[in-house]
Amino acid sequence: MHRAAARLPPARPGPWPRRALCGEAPALLRASGPGVARRLRGQARVRPDFLSGPEEAALGQELEPQLRRRRYQFDHWDGAIHGFRETEIAQWSEASQKILQRVRDTAFLPGMSQLSLVHVLDLDKSGYIKPHIDSVKFCGCTIAGLSLLSSCVMRLVSEQNPEDWMDLLLPRRSLYILRGTARYEFTHEILKDEESFFDGQKIPRERRISVICRNLPVLPAAT
Repeated sequence: MHRAAARLPPARPGPWPRRALCGEAPALLRASGPGVARRLRGQARVRPDFLSGPEEAALGQELEPQLRRRRYQFDHWDGAIHGFRETEIAQWSEASQKILQRVRDTAFLPGMSQLSLVHVLDLDKSGYIKPHIDSVKFCGCTIAGLSLLSSCVMRLVSEQNPEDWMDLLLPRRSLYILRGTARYEFTHEILKDEESFFDGQKIPRERRISVICRNLPVLPAAT
């Protein structure tokens, strides 16, 4: 489901350049330079407090029984994830359906065909996601994810030039959206707890559940 990055970016522990994107939550985005910020404007977004506390609790209560039946895995078939368990869910409670519809209304254009299965990824406190680009065979141009239980740092790195990067602070109960350039031309990863810094500040990692909606891939026209 993933295409791993051909080149990994150098480790960057410590302070980050103070460059913010214009948008809904500029304080949650930091880029390596103004050119990267312009390139990703509108392509990488973070909406803090997208969920209320009770909404997060309701989603967690619904997900926990299904996740508990699975063991954490510390390898992945394509090597992209470490310390995780996952599932895909089609049937949701009415309350959760309303939350997911709000995600879809926020992230996807009207009439855009979307995957009916929602991907749920449970990342252990010690888990992390390596740099990768989701395969175009399995999902389209937009990825939208809710962050439950813990904040974290997502890093985007240009496939063509690893010196071009953007860090996204994903607060607990936030929604992130990747589309277009951020989706296809930049790898994305979730940093390990010991590497989890944003703008020079440590962002402690705990167990994190992400609830991810995607649109359908666009198949090439038959000839």
